[in-house]
Amino acid sequence: MLPASRSTRDIEVTAESLQADLSRLELQRRALERELAAVVAHLDTVQRALGALKVGMASPTAAPASEAAPETAGGAARRRVTGPAQAATRRRAGTERTYGRLTEQILEYFAQVGDVDVRARDVAVALGRATDSGSINAVRSTLDRLVGTSRVRRSGRGLYRAG
Repeated sequence: MLPASRSTRDIEVTAESLQADLSRLELQRRALERELAAVVAHLDTVQRALGALKVGMASPTAAPASEAAPETAGGAARRRVTGPAQAATRRRAGTERTYGRLTEQILEYFAQVGDVDVRARDVAVALGRATDSGSINAVRSTLDRLVGTSRVRRSGRGLYRAG
């Protein structure tokens, strides 16, 4: 009977080990998903910026008379749009500036506070942003991106410190 109970114990130990591995791997998967989301967001931002630069370099500062759209009451015709990709680039340009501005504001904040642990909520309040969960999550996401690029470091659970 000793071999059977030893076998049962070996199975229990293996199951416990696998359960611990499962928990650790699940946490790692979530962290990697967040990191991948940050990379994808940054990639999208770079692609939009590059697209906007290409559009800006390709189009002259004043549209030739043959390409200028007639005036309309809504004013939309004043914008020179030559294709759907350029229109989408122009629509997204506003969010790109907001993303860069928030990042810079956070970096300036950390430069001012020095070597102090802060939470995402503290940063949002200091920047004069709303304290709803969406606004705080935007700050937290930006902080996580900055951690990924080693510009800010994580000093504890939910705590950030100047890098």
